[in-house]
Amino acid sequence: MAKKPRLRGWGGVTGMAAACVLTAAVTLGPIAYGSGGGDDDGARLGGQGIGQGVAVQADDCTDPEASLTPSGADGPTIDKIKQAGKLVVGVDQNSFRWGYRDPATGSLEGFDIDLVKAIAQNILGDPDAVIYRAIPTNQRIDAIQKDKVDIVVRTMTINCARIKQVAFSTAYFQAGQQVLAPKGSSITGYDDSLKGKRVCTATGSTAYDALKAKSFGAVFEDTADVKRTVPNQLDCLVRLQTGEADAVVTDNALAAGQAAQDPAVELKDKPFTTEYYGVATKIGKDDLVRRINQVLVDYRKGGSDSPWMKAYRTWLASDLKGISGPPPPKYR
Repeated sequence: MAKKPRLRGWGGVTGMAAACVLTAAVTLGPIAYGSGGGDDDGARLGGQGIGQGVAVQADDCTDPEASLTPSGADGPTIDKIKQAGKLVVGVDQNSFRWGYRDPATGSLEGFDIDLVKAIAQNILGDPDAVIYRAIPTNQRIDAIQKDKVDIVVRTMTINCARIKQVAFSTAYFQAGQQVLAPKGSSITGYDDSLKGKRVCTATGSTAYDALKAKSFGAVFEDTADVKRTVPNQLDCLVRLQTGEADAVVTDNALAAGQAAQDPAVELKDKPFTTEYYGVATKIGKDDLVRRINQVLVDYRKGGSDSPWMKAYRTWLASDLKGISGPPPPKYR
């Protein structure tokens, strides 16, 4: 008789419940697209980043984090959002500390959600004037390009490939890829200890790209018989808990939240990449990008009393210690 996998820690129950919620994620928000254009579907550690920013050339990709200079002015995109009266935002609802539903209240909370509210407050004068859309990792870019959302605030890494598909704000958080595995595992990090191990990643994630470039012999790609990638990163934690995967590769910021949910797993070694999260929107919506960058200028201001630091202390400090401020902005 086959031995049934055992869920590890109290996070096993939490993870499974969240995975069930995910199934219905796209039906939780209003179906009608409130704003943001046409409906094509038919329906760093350290540094306060308060200065002028760093000027970067726009015609290369040595610094994909370089964004448009900030502005508080309105424009065609801002006007449409104001006319609709709501900011339509793609978010995660399953990433503990970043964007997740409080089981007691059903409301969305987290570091990314606080930033969404700051943007809505600036544009519409109301932090709650938001239509939230729960979007899987691999659908973030599609949702932007098809105008299903005005922006995506969902731990989305800025990189050279993505800036050809969507427009980004300046970076609002520095993260890095890291390995998450059970505490008793022989896996020691992103190294040869992954050889022959089953590794879970989210489809369309930078973690998958990293493994594609160098896997150390890990088994991570889908086959005709076995699907190893998942739509959302939390699904990887569930697979780890049920014994369907030996390890997870994801952003350390997300992995820290998963480790907080399940004390039987831990981050291994150190991050092996440096990545930055940005707010994403459709290419060409320059007025919206500049406005978000102005929000981020204000969000960074105030040193230890800045809105950014307050959000960090509320949501992330217990799991990601030692961060003294947001990454400084870069402009082109």
